[in-house]
Amino acid sequence: MSWRESLRETADTPWPPIGGAAALAGVTFILWMLVQASTGDRWVPILDHANLAFHEAGHPLVGLFSERLAVYGGTLGQLAFPIATTLAFWWRRNTLGFALCFAWTCENLLNIATYMADARDMQLPLVGGVDPQTSHDWHEIFSRWGMLDLDGAWAALSRLVAWVGGLGACLWLVRRWRDGVDG
Repeated sequence: MSWRESLRETADTPWPPIGGAAALAGVTFILWMLVQASTGDRWVPILDHANLAFHEAGHPLVGLFSERLAVYGGTLGQLAFPIATTLAFWWRRNTLGFALCFAWTCENLLNIATYMADARDMQLPLVGGVDPQTSHDWHEIFSRWGMLDLDGAWAALSRLVAWVGGLGACLWLVRRWRDGVDG
């Protein structure tokens, strides 16, 4: 079977329903995660420690291919693992795992939005006490693109996509639960 046929077969496989307790727990966790990432210090315990590790690992990995592109590696690294796990759960048709990892990807977008919004001010503390005035990824990226003055707009768009995606994951879980109740 070719990879295209396998992909098509997976896409045609129906999602299993989910129990009410699992759906409620999933929706509650996703909403908590989105609120944590959007308020206060905007830090989700455990998840953001992992996100930071993936972010920092992304710089040297991309830097192996191009020193100039290494600045993008942080954000790419930060998104790569949650997207990979989302796809793995999609492939296995694991309803709760898919929704939670998709929401984790959305939470990462909120984290990235915080970093984007700081591009002009450069006030966020960076790992290892690095001077933000010389090592701020999004300041560098937006400066290269000639969009430094749009840092807030890009951050707002990222937050909107994150919230729409996260709330969509919640609604999708409720639908999977309802499919089990109605089925």
